Amino acid sequence: MDRTPYQEKLIQRYYEHKPEIMRQKLSELTTDLYLAETPKKREAIWNRIVLALRNLKVPEDRIKFLTERNDPVTLARYIENHLEKF
Repeated sequence: MDRTPYQEKLIQRYYEHKPEIMRQKLSELTTDLYLAETPKKREAIWNRIVLALRNLKVPEDRIKFLTERNDPVTLARYIENHLEKF
């Protein structure tokens, strides 16, 4: 597939900024988790959170800890303290 130089630069910039994009996504998902009204909705949001954490190469034991806690505040603190700098 041939891409224009413009398209190549867009793709390159996306991957350069992917950690920041994923951190922002996690912050938004944390808010969604806090506001979720049903267990089914929370589960769906947690699935998306786990994918985002894996994209950031967070260790599986840390992901397990966060999901077992099932607490938006704990997740928010983790994002703030451990995923701040890339």
